[in-house]
Amino acid sequence: MKKYAGYMIDLDGTIYRGKEKIPAAKRFIENLQAKNIPFLFVTNNSTQAPEKVVANLAKNFDIHVTVDNVFTSALATADYIADLDNEKRTAYVIGELGLKQAILDRGFKFEETTPDYVVVGLDYDVTYHKFELATLAIKRGATFIGTNADTNLPNERGLVPGAGSVIALVECATQQKAQYVGKPETIIMEKALKRLGLAKDQVAMVGDNYMTDIQAGINFGIDTILVYTGVSTKEQVAKKAIKPTVELDSLDQWEV
Repeated sequence: MKKYAGYMIDLDGTIYRGKEKIPAAKRFIENLQAKNIPFLFVTNNSTQAPEKVVANLAKNFDIHVTVDNVFTSALATADYIADLDNEKRTAYVIGELGLKQAILDRGFKFEETTPDYVVVGLDYDVTYHKFELATLAIKRGATFIGTNADTNLPNERGLVPGAGSVIALVECATQQKAQYVGKPETIIMEKALKRLGLAKDQVAMVGDNYMTDIQAGINFGIDTILVYTGVSTKEQVAKKAIKPTVELDSLDQWEV
């Protein structure tokens, strides 16, 4: 069993399942903390600030971490556009507070008419007017960025539209494809690895979803650990040409 110097870890389906606790996941995190092994929760959720993620983990799952352990697609998106061009510092954003705050924190100003970037993520109050502003700005030459391609999200009512569905409308209106940042793209992985301060061969990606978590690790060229506590099933993974490095029924099976 290989020992890793650091871990990138998915949240929903891996650390918890909706509102349900996964006891083995709590033990896994506590083992990492006891051995001072660095880890990042790498999540495609762009709506919440890291502080909210930390509070949710503590209140509902009795998992106690800091904001330094959380890396959202919002943070990755803000890092990505900040690193593209030092001269470009305006953006029009469709998204929730987590995304807007991440972009403001990187020194950007919001601009509706002629922004350098149009950034689109999940927005629970999206309107035609917001779509109109985004479309016109992209048509004028703004660079089009999407936080993540997830078309649906599970909630207590079923599968509802995700960020990818919001972004798809702008893609249709502009006839342009967004540059996506979140899993399974490598951008979020590159930014997460930079924050961990480790090399690729020192880290593993842990997740429950082959199509996002594991594919992100494969695309990025790092080892992957798939735990069957969420989305993907053994039958589905058996048909994949490229298998995860490790497959587990429970994180209790993994020794850090």
